Amino acid sequence: MASLNKSLSVNVKGEFFVDSTCIDCDACRQIAPEIFADYGGYSYVYSQPKSDEQRRKAIQALISCPVGAIGMKADKSIISKVMSDFPLLIEDDVFYCGFNSEKSFGANSYFIKNQNGNWLIDSPRFTSHLVKKFEAMGGISYIFLSHRDDVADAEKFALYFGAKMIIHRRDSTAMRNAQIIIDGNESIEIEPDFIIIPTPGHTPGHCVLLYKNKFLFTGDHLWWDREEKCLDAGRDVCWYSWDEQIESMKKLLDFDFEWVLPGHGQRVKLPIYIMKKELEELIKRMGKV
Repeated sequence: MASLNKSLSVNVKGEFFVDSTCIDCDACRQIAPEIFADYGGYSYVYSQPKSDEQRRKAIQALISCPVGAIGMKADKSIISKVMSDFPLLIEDDVFYCGFNSEKSFGANSYFIKNQNGNWLIDSPRFTSHLVKKFEAMGGISYIFLSHRDDVADAEKFALYFGAKMIIHRRDSTAMRNAQIIIDGNESIEIEPDFIIIPTPGHTPGHCVLLYKNKFLFTGDHLWWDREEKCLDAGRDVCWYSWDEQIESMKKLLDFDFEWVLPGHGQRVKLPIYIMKKELEELIKRMGKV
């Protein structure tokens, strides 16, 4: 839990604060952009909640913070009530898990409720709350691991639910017990509506998952830049090959999707034709970096 003694001096005075243990993972800024902002290596409270909805989002951010760097001064009993919101519905049968894990530097993870078996996309913290919620929603059949950085507590969820973990061979040293290993660079449909697309670049074995030709779970390959309002990728966080990441980005032009749901960075929904245009513009920019 956050400590008032470590509270950042730039926080606006009021109920919520961020302390100096913040790792700048961006999760709180994604969940409650009306409350939290970037301060050069930290998040901070730039505006206190002005409505019940904003306060609830601030508490959701507190719950999701991977290092417990967000605190609140008022009655904390509401935290357990807000916890029941998770996983948060994004659209249709796709949810954001919350409870981001420090083991993945606070990466986002997602849950898909599907009649042929539910999927976990990368991994949140293994918590009793999420376990109970996932049980109530029908358990987990598959755990898709986009790449080696964001496995977090995947193995704990797999053991508990008897789920099959999926990872590309070139990143499989991060999860040696994975039951399904993806090879090569060709796309593969694991189940109807679930297409895994190898996208090497950020890491050698990075993959993205396309669900229902609508939702693209992009790991650390692709995200939305809130400030510039465009799709983005980061050469400064490309641990393997920028040239290969550019080629992997070009592959995505062959697929239709409306949602980009990243591990790190802002998610976004756009009409398919605009998404393709944004992707084309990103590829041009990537070639100039």
